[in-house]
Amino acid sequence: MKLRNTIFAFVIALVSSSCSDFLDTSLDRNQTGETIATNRGTVWAFGNAFYSPLGYGFGTIDSNIFATCSDEAQQTAASSNAIYFNKGMLNENINPLFTYYNNYYEGIRAANYFLDYVADGKGEELLAQNRNLVTDRVNYERDLQSLAWYKAEAHVAKAYYYAELAKMYGGVPIIESFVNDGTMVKRSSYEEVIAYIVKEIDDHKAELALNWNDFTEREGRFTLGAALAIKARVLLYAASPLHNESNDPAKWEAAAAAANELLSNTELSYSLAPDYGSYFVGGAPLTSSETIYAVRRAQSNTMEANNYPIATQGGKSGATPTHNLVAAYEYVGTPDPSNPYANRDPRLAASIVTNGSNWNGRTIDQAAGGSDDMSRANASRTGYYLKKFLTDNLNLTQGQTAQHNWVAYRWAEVLLNYAEAMNEAFGPDAVPAGYAISARQALQQVRDRASVNLPAVTAADKDAFREVVKHERRIELAFEDHRYWDLLRWKDAMEVLNRPVLGVKVTKEGEGWNYEVTEVAERIFFEKNYYLPFLRSEIENSNNTLEQNPQY
Repeated sequence: MKLRNTIFAFVIALVSSSCSDFLDTSLDRNQTGETIATNRGTVWAFGNAFYSPLGYGFGTIDSNIFATCSDEAQQTAASSNAIYFNKGMLNENINPLFTYYNNYYEGIRAANYFLDYVADGKGEELLAQNRNLVTDRVNYERDLQSLAWYKAEAHVAKAYYYAELAKMYGGVPIIESFVNDGTMVKRSSYEEVIAYIVKEIDDHKAELALNWNDFTEREGRFTLGAALAIKARVLLYAASPLHNESNDPAKWEAAAAAANELLSNTELSYSLAPDYGSYFVGGAPLTSSETIYAVRRAQSNTMEANNYPIATQGGKSGATPTHNLVAAYEYVGTPDPSNPYANRDPRLAASIVTNGSNWNGRTIDQAAGGSDDMSRANASRTGYYLKKFLTDNLNLTQGQTAQHNWVAYRWAEVLLNYAEAMNEAFGPDAVPAGYAISARQALQQVRDRASVNLPAVTAADKDAFREVVKHERRIELAFEDHRYWDLLRWKDAMEVLNRPVLGVKVTKEGEGWNYEVTEVAERIFFEKNYYLPFLRSEIENSNNTLEQNPQY
């Protein structure tokens, strides 16, 4: 019984640490290990607990987005955790993301505990206790269906957490049980972890809900679409050069088939939102057909406070986009020599605040003496500010808040995953039997949503089309925590993340502005950084069973 109380204390600690207002993760703290088995309501609390550690991308590093660790953005603050990535300073004592290692294993343990708690008919017995199964038959059957969903979701949760761990560390220990008898679990290989993830999803996908249209209180829980999206991304990563040095075509075919499983499922109804810019703002993702899975949190103004221009009262500048990224946006019309931001891919204006644009109730003027003078302390050093995800003109001094729901998986990413895997497996235009569309058609859907005036994609062979896909991911998925990991899995990081971060210096020129491209900061990336280091303390706690990644 002592062990059961210990386990119960762990789960209470986990769910009480949750930030979510959308899943009820509260527990009756007067319950004990002796009384808990008689309370069927606790089944649902334990079934919510494994959602608590889900990654919330708006606070990944420095209470902000992870883009500052790639070539997408520069952290304005002189002191930040992003600098450990920017300067190649990661080591066995310094890894700002290691908290996620611990959090994700807490999620895995919570899922394992829930599955053990309701195993062998125990869950069904609890649901039947203290109720009249004749007069309450409808609710009882509804509860049985919910329990079946919760069990499947626990397996998907484990798949999600292992996918995130493998993305960061490669092979990691696979923990099958909540109760540890003291035996230290060694790392499984990357391939073994991927196989485990795929099996968790394939073995339980048939028991998942398609949607929560009839159970709106369940919004925020995993569905079939979410499970298939996790699988598609995992297999894309596994097929990529970092993990597929021999370029085994079977791995690319598996990735293509996984994405096709989503595209071809007629029971699912995902589609691209009509407007790219508005999709990311406020509560829009929660009602959009583009969203496959979003991590929900209570309203706040943290993102605005951390990323509004310093000239906006309460703003801190924060994650400022780089000219490296801005320069990559294509033209949709004739370039304007007096305004380099005119006639560009509309996703630029939707994602980035450029000089001369309207934001926070004024025209942004970063020239000397302007409202956003770049010489001002803590002003953007790149000449740009973040717009994507932010609600414009939020009154920070009055404590005004807005929704910020982190979209972990969305339809546009699935289309781009499909385009990449299909191209590598079959080429840009092939559509083998059983596949929905070609790689080119999938990519074109994403581009057409942005603007039908974007230049035509003329890449005719696999190598050329690969570069088009990389470009499209960079633009479409900007600031969504894909760029850094894409550069790693493509084995492009040694080249790209050793380039300096660029910005623009804004000066007045008559009635307009002049823009001079400048070097803002150097970046350093070492070969060993393709995987993150385990902290030395974790290795010591494992009695050196946990093997460190190479060169750390």
